[in-house]
Amino acid sequence: MDNPTRRDFLMKTTALAGAAVLGGTGGALGQGAAPFDLVIRGGEVIDPSQKLRGVRDVGIRLGQIAAIEPSIAPAQAKHTIDAKGKLVTPGLVDLHTHIYPYGSAIGIPPDELVPYSGTTTYVSAGDAGANNFAGFKRLVAAQSRSRLFAFVHISTIGLAGFPIGELLNIDYANVDAAARTIAENPDIVLGAKVRETLAFVGNNGIEPLKRAILAVERSGTKGRVMCHIGNAPGDLSVLVDTLRPGDILTHPYSSLGNNTVQNGKVLPALLEAKKRGVIIDVGHGAGSFNYDIAEAAIQQGLLPDTISSDVHVAAANTPSKPYLPWVLSKFLALGFSLEDVITAATNRPAAIIDRVPKLGTLQVGAPADISILELIEGPVELLDTSNKPRTGKAYLQAVQTVRGGVPFGRPYTLPFSAN
Repeated sequence: MDNPTRRDFLMKTTALAGAAVLGGTGGALGQGAAPFDLVIRGGEVIDPSQKLRGVRDVGIRLGQIAAIEPSIAPAQAKHTIDAKGKLVTPGLVDLHTHIYPYGSAIGIPPDELVPYSGTTTYVSAGDAGANNFAGFKRLVAAQSRSRLFAFVHISTIGLAGFPIGELLNIDYANVDAAARTIAENPDIVLGAKVRETLAFVGNNGIEPLKRAILAVERSGTKGRVMCHIGNAPGDLSVLVDTLRPGDILTHPYSSLGNNTVQNGKVLPALLEAKKRGVIIDVGHGAGSFNYDIAEAAIQQGLLPDTISSDVHVAAANTPSKPYLPWVLSKFLALGFSLEDVITAATNRPAAIIDRVPKLGTLQVGAPADISILELIEGPVELLDTSNKPRTGKAYLQAVQTVRGGVPFGRPYTLPFSAN
């Protein structure tokens, strides 16, 4: 072109810059395009769903896992992340979090948690009830890069009234309103949440739990109930016997009053519940994880099915630091293997969610949700929520997180786009 215009010049320089960013592989946008949008190179891949542990390169294309190979040629990658010396796992799945900022008193914006948690999928554990769930779906879930699901609180106000107990007035436990919200949002709602702690339910006992179960059943969705216990009201065995197979009992290792371990013994009802398929979820939080209780419960057979953080504003400010990699580290200190803790925070909670095929795995065709972690070896002090220390031999730390094939941070895509 003899007399290029300013527009021609800008288009040409932008194209050249794009080719450089994409690795200079020549024709990155044409027939010679590299087959992988991103390759995570040289990390120790741990994918319990495939019983895979070994150094591999992970190739990502169009937001999905496209290959896991001993080596992928550099020329085949538009972008690369060097993970040498790090762990590469399926994106961590946190079954119990509080991620409704502004609409609940204790929620944290989920994407703000990513640098600390290395988590790609968060489940809101009852932040919103029927009255304010639409705000969560439209203003948080729709605008977050993190993958989000939720349990709808049986209380119509959710946790908006915190620290005042949301079920002290039983009229807030509106079955029809909760059932309608669950039924209308099957894409992200997993069921109902209820907090069965004396301070939150007062004289209403387990009536809120009964209503939560009824709401799920009335919704016609075959959803689950997540039941929080702290200082539970009444006879805990009666409460536990009310839970159905597939329901989730969270905070089983709390030392806050009437809970799972009493006089050093796990209540038989808890062990029976686990046998019939009630899911045991850790839910660390600000006051729900005690080493002595956890050890006694685990030794007697009440092992966790899922390890979750119960991260929220108050919890995240405590010395016990309930970010998911740190919580996993506490179970390493209790004698769990690396594969055990990764399983409890990837494919197992993903199977409970059961909304996205192959979520929580690195199988070919799975969503390219990936956590890159560092296992830092050496003595480390890990506090429980009573601030009791336990010395571990190693801890996990988030390094980088990839959601749907797009990293949080570098390398940035051009144009930048993310699900």
